Order: sequence, then C-alpha cells, then structure tokens
Amino acid sequence: MTTNPLVPFHTIRLSAEPLRPTHAPEAFEFLDDPELHLHIGGVPLSLEALSARYRRLSTGAPAGSAEAWGNWLLREDATGKLVGTVQATITPATGSAMIAWVVGTRFQRRGFATEAARGLVATLRAGGIPDLAAAIHPDNIGSQGVARALGFSPTGVFDDGEEIWRA
Repeated sequence: MTTNPLVPFHTIRLSAEPLRPTHAPEAFEFLDDPELHLHIGGVPLSLEALSARYRRLSTGAPAGSAEAWGNWLLREDATGKLVGTVQATITPATGSAMIAWVVGTRFQRRGFATEAARGLVATLRAGGIPDLAAAIHPDNIGSQGVARALGFSPTGVFDDGEEIWRA
C-alpha cells in the first residue's frame, strides 16, 4: 500500500474523518438504535463501551499484525452531523481489503452509504489496494444494493452467516 489508510477523504456530500475516541459521544447518537443492528449483528453499545471500542480502534491493528485498520466517521457537510461509518481491514501484502459501511437509520435511503463506499473504494485503490470484498448478511437488501452499485458481485461463499461479495 502506498498511502496511509487513515487519510481523510471527501465525497460530494460527505467528509470521512479518521476515527478518533472523541467521536464516540456523537456517533453514539446514530449507533444507539436496535434496528440498525438487525443485519450487522450485536446490540447497541453503551456510550462507555463505544468510547472504549473507539480508543482500541484508534490505535490501529495490533503490533505485528499483517493487517492495517482504516476506520472513518462520515460527516454530512450540509448539516455537520455524523451519519455513519466506513471501515477497511487491509492486508497490504496481498493488496486486499475487506470493507464495510454503516449509515444511521434516520440517514438511510439518501444515498449516503453508496457515496461513502465509493469514496472508500477510490481511496483504497489510489493507495494500491485493488482487491476488495465485503461481507453482507443475506437479508440486508440495502447493503446488497450498495455493493451492486460499487460493481461487487456475490460469491456464494459465506463466513459467519454473511455472504462475501467481491469487486
């Protein structure tokens, strides 16, 4: 990979900011929604647990890991509100990354997920990561639509109940 995976990037309506622990209280506002977790698993974290998670994620992959972690919070430029996240687990040695996107329920159906995922894909490819995949729950029609818009296709391979889609 030729560039830092944690560079900010921008799309037409969104600014993607590298995740910082200070994002937790604001991100909690859209992540604290049981409906959001229907297809991504788990339950909403408490603010304290989310803060701890963001502290862990902001330090990057563990020392000696073959991976690099990229985690960004998505801010809508027009309102200044955080609306979602994108992330990439990057394996520089193979030029591959597993990507994911989450947009808060009240911000969905506005094209933010597709726009942000396109920005992430462009950032990763510009950084020398051409091989991209996403794991999507079979019932998550919205994320399947995002993946299709990005040129990803289902592989028929499942991992932990989610189908792997590849570009």
